[in-house]
Amino acid sequence: MRYYFNIPFITAMLISTLSFAVEDTVKTTNLNKVVITANKTNINRNAIPLTVSVIDKDEIEMSGSSAVLPILSNLVPGLFITQKGVTGFGVSAGSAGAINIRGVGQGNKVLMLLDGQPQWTGVFGHSVPDLYVSSDIERVEIIRGPGSLLYGSNAMGGVINVITKRRAKEGFGGDARFTMGSYDTQKYMVNGGYGGENFSTFISFNHDRSNGHRANSDFKITNGFIKTDKRLGKNFNIIADLSVAKIFNQNPGKIDDLLLDNEMDILRGSASISLENKHKYGSGALKVYYNGGEHEVNDGYKPGQFPRDYLFYSKDYNTGVMLYENFKLLEGNTLTVGFDYKKWGGEAWNTSITNGSRTYLVDREIHETAAYVIVQHDFFDRFTINGGMRFEYNSAFEGEWVPQVGAALRVLENSVIKASISKGYRSPTIREMYMFPPQNKDLMPENMINFELSAGHSMFDSRLTAELSVFYIDGWNMIETVRINGVPKNLNTGFFENRGFEFQAGYKIRRDLRTDFNYSYLATSKPLLASPKHKLYLSATCTPGDFLINLSTQYIGQMYINTATKQEESYTVANLRVSYKAKLLGLELRPFIHGDNITGTAYTINEGFPMPGVVILAGFDIKF
Repeated sequence: MRYYFNIPFITAMLISTLSFAVEDTVKTTNLNKVVITANKTNINRNAIPLTVSVIDKDEIEMSGSSAVLPILSNLVPGLFITQKGVTGFGVSAGSAGAINIRGVGQGNKVLMLLDGQPQWTGVFGHSVPDLYVSSDIERVEIIRGPGSLLYGSNAMGGVINVITKRRAKEGFGGDARFTMGSYDTQKYMVNGGYGGENFSTFISFNHDRSNGHRANSDFKITNGFIKTDKRLGKNFNIIADLSVAKIFNQNPGKIDDLLLDNEMDILRGSASISLENKHKYGSGALKVYYNGGEHEVNDGYKPGQFPRDYLFYSKDYNTGVMLYENFKLLEGNTLTVGFDYKKWGGEAWNTSITNGSRTYLVDREIHETAAYVIVQHDFFDRFTINGGMRFEYNSAFEGEWVPQVGAALRVLENSVIKASISKGYRSPTIREMYMFPPQNKDLMPENMINFELSAGHSMFDSRLTAELSVFYIDGWNMIETVRINGVPKNLNTGFFENRGFEFQAGYKIRRDLRTDFNYSYLATSKPLLASPKHKLYLSATCTPGDFLINLSTQYIGQMYINTATKQEESYTVANLRVSYKAKLLGLELRPFIHGDNITGTAYTINEGFPMPGVVILAGFDIKF
């Protein structure tokens, strides 16, 4: 049984429930936020032609979620993340965490970045969504559309850049969070750091675990992160970071096709070191990074059958160098020149449980080398043009040219109109080219062109803001598995056309009461998984005295969960969070209670994996 709620009723409930607020201040959206992802330099969001969303740490902390991706799925129009349970996404069969932007994303077509550095597994080509925890994050910048000009492969449908925290304040300080709730879910977090005039460091530790809402669906993750920042004179900073995560996940199988002992043990780590420069004529950086991991997977067995006699193992790596410089030699002009080198790959094998013998499945690596140039020029502080070209050489299929052009017109002080044409592409993965029976070493990149027009406006001293984006996407050379004389083979044979629009608005009704709204509409030429035709989010936040109350609802309409049978899902869920700020022994203490799906809606995002009903989590935050 599913419960569908009248959207106007929920809107009225949000406003009337929270309209008694009387004191504190609720922040408002700022159309003029400074972003770095779109040009690799600090720039006003209204001065770039691309559509970029920015989710800051206040919005992330208010959500109460330890994972950042579900937060983005609510707050960013046109972006949808698949989920399957109380917490945790997992990998391999039955996993969730697939990211779609404007219907593009399945099969690693949206690039995850950590401080601008690409994140994906070397063999399978996808990111590991459980690695991105909210306690480490300063903000997230999302390009809704191709980002391949700056970032190359896998940025075909969009880019999500997770920007980690630095200790900005002087002296020592930190936070801790303790959470417990439904299905024996437990979450522990502590972080802290030191900030000085020329040096800062930030350290965090997280542990999440849950029994899950189904039998054999346990999940746990333990991860740590450290980041240091050292100023070298007036013009240089050196930044280094290290993160390690250990993940365990159980897949219970589909509700009508159960699995036993389908377990995944994952160890992953990443590290980077950057030398940043900033001077009179521009800024830039030299970055060296590495991320990799080891996966052990027991594919499990069905009830009544015998356990498998082997385990699957894989080791992978993704390492590279990024060098770029932004030159401001002329008034109103910025020239960006960059160079990237990436090496990614790994090996996979099956190991016999009885005698330890190995059967190798793949052992490969890919090299990519790229150079790009971008020119941006402002005319009279009102009109900006932006264009660039990237050439990327791949050792598996030679080269790919990536053009992009756009313009932004600031009609009034608080209004902007943007237009852009951009190309995105995705390199075939090692799995697709060399692993398992459909493999084809002659695969070429997938490609798409994105046409986009957007407008944004703010009024009433920025208390009311609104943005509208319209897009058309043409994709070709999509990799699909077809049968030739009864034998499956991966081929560049698919195509698609997506079109639609996205709208978002925020209104600070009074100094302590704010509402937010976003809606996206997507029409596709063919059925696409996890790409809802309608996606709507409503939220109201108020701060009466030392309380903070947030009530939100999301509606997903006409989303395919099986493209072969064309099975669709539509649902509405509502969430509520209440917290109270107090002082205790010189510390700021904030107890909270959070309810997910408080109406108990029955729904499914991954076919065969029904989502939980009401989930209640409670705990407290401490700032010291």
